[in-house]
Amino acid sequence: MVNSIVERVEALRDYMRKNGLCAFVFPSTDPHQGEYVPEHWMTRKWISGFDGSAGTAVVTLSDAALWTDSRYFIAAEEQLKGTPFHLMKDGLPETPSITEWLCDTIHNSRFIIHSEAGDEKVNEPVVGIDGEVFTAAEIEEMEAALGKAGIKLRTDLDPAETLWTDRPPIPKNKVEIQPLEFAGESAESKIERVRQVLRDNSKLNIDNSNEGILISQLDEIAWLLNLRGSDVHCNPVFVSYVLLTPDKVTLFIDSEKLDENVESYLKGIGVKVKTYSQFKIQNSKFKVQNFAPSPIPAMKAVKNDAEIEGFRRAMLRDGIAMVKFLHWLKPAVEAGGETEMSIDRKLTALRAEQPLYRGLSFDTIAAYGPHGAIVHYEATPETDAPLEQHGLLLLDSGAQYQDGTTDITRTIALGPLTDEERLDYTLVLKGHIRLALTRFPDGISGTRIDALARYAMWQHGIDYGHGTGHGVGSYLCVHEGPHQIRHTWKPAPLHAGMTVTNEPGIYRAGKHGVRIENTMLFVEDGETEFGKFLRLEPLTLCPIDLTPVIREMMTPEEVAYLNAYHKKVYDELSPYLTEEEKGSLPQPLQRIG
Repeated sequence: MVNSIVERVEALRDYMRKNGLCAFVFPSTDPHQGEYVPEHWMTRKWISGFDGSAGTAVVTLSDAALWTDSRYFIAAEEQLKGTPFHLMKDGLPETPSITEWLCDTIHNSRFIIHSEAGDEKVNEPVVGIDGEVFTAAEIEEMEAALGKAGIKLRTDLDPAETLWTDRPPIPKNKVEIQPLEFAGESAESKIERVRQVLRDNSKLNIDNSNEGILISQLDEIAWLLNLRGSDVHCNPVFVSYVLLTPDKVTLFIDSEKLDENVESYLKGIGVKVKTYSQFKIQNSKFKVQNFAPSPIPAMKAVKNDAEIEGFRRAMLRDGIAMVKFLHWLKPAVEAGGETEMSIDRKLTALRAEQPLYRGLSFDTIAAYGPHGAIVHYEATPETDAPLEQHGLLLLDSGAQYQDGTTDITRTIALGPLTDEERLDYTLVLKGHIRLALTRFPDGISGTRIDALARYAMWQHGIDYGHGTGHGVGSYLCVHEGPHQIRHTWKPAPLHAGMTVTNEPGIYRAGKHGVRIENTMLFVEDGETEFGKFLRLEPLTLCPIDLTPVIREMMTPEEVAYLNAYHKKVYDELSPYLTEEEKGSLPQPLQRIG
């Protein structure tokens, strides 16, 4: 693999010389700006070998670097070994931005190109990108930053189209209808809600039929039209665009993806269909304006009654699978032969037995011992660690069910633990419970409550680099915005009906990792003279391991919450379990201190 990366970079540099480029930038995105992308657009992974979900690779004629955030620092260091790329730790004060680094690197070097006649000349500084996978705002920002240093930006090249000889095609999987019983609102109603926002937008002249909104995010399209697909790994979406005007809705999608049933459905809701390739032609007729962001993420984030009930049903089935897995796990480890990858297969098989199962919502993170410190670790045949009867197993997993999406992390003691492992586990649990117990005003940002999950560990001089919580889609993407709970500023307001994860963690490189995560629902919690208040209700149903807890560190309030949660888990799941499996559940009102 390393050799092929070296060869690809050298081939890219030849391509750059022929096209008069001194650098090329490969983001993680596709034309639809999704977090996860079809393989066809995984050019950053192709050129660098780094397979994390976030990162940008930059190659110059003499250097190569990859930017990624703290979730992937450890994994990226490993994957980039032996390649031409060095890691740039994005988000750290000392790490330059991509454009800052390009300006310094380009002006500290002489870039030479060779003409067909064999002579040499100094290359005019030009940086290349595939403009289709960047937003217009990103391109403007890059042009401005590079332009100050006398560097031009070229946006019409895609070297992967030439050099990636076995590049996967754009997927053409079939689309299916999401039934109204699960969607809870018709596509016609959703379309009208979006149109109303456009009418209310003072920047939009609705008398001009050439004005409207272009919807390029795949999960927004799936939600709007009550359709689902399988074009993106673990995400039930399909490659397409939607152009919505005051009097027309046009879906740009390859016709092979639509069967007669879906075609009839689209016609019935007034959606005109054009081919995916026609989008560029059609879009050229419309004047691009900067106006308010798409209203769909905020609409989609607040779940209706049918979606909330779907989440509850999906979490129940997922909890049954999880408890069956936990009942099996420790005896299997004691018997020997189990590894990170084998337990992943076991858990996936148990989930697949559940009704309405549609696949995983993300690749399972089964991380034993030191691997737990790698936030987004994914076992490979080369790293697949055998499980032993000591230490911690961090298991972050989830599934797609047709009525809901799940995301859960449990850290499990496989045997004796160190004092440090027990301390970290207890601090993470305290942070998880502190956030879960919080009552807060409706409409505030998730940034304002993030510190609650970190307070206990901060008192011990400990912190973590990732966010504390993200939204979860309704049989859609497991990471959903616009709201988040995180330490960096995210202004999106929190409202009843939104889903969010609660997942603080502690990671010690080379030792272990701890994370405890439930998917939760914002619900109303009364109104006072100061306004409406919200609280968090757990949707996830699965025991939290009590064996690592340092009991004397837990407050009475924390103990009461944990007991109440375990009673809820027992009451909900026990009717579906055998007597032996029920033994894996903490009994009602069990005390830990």
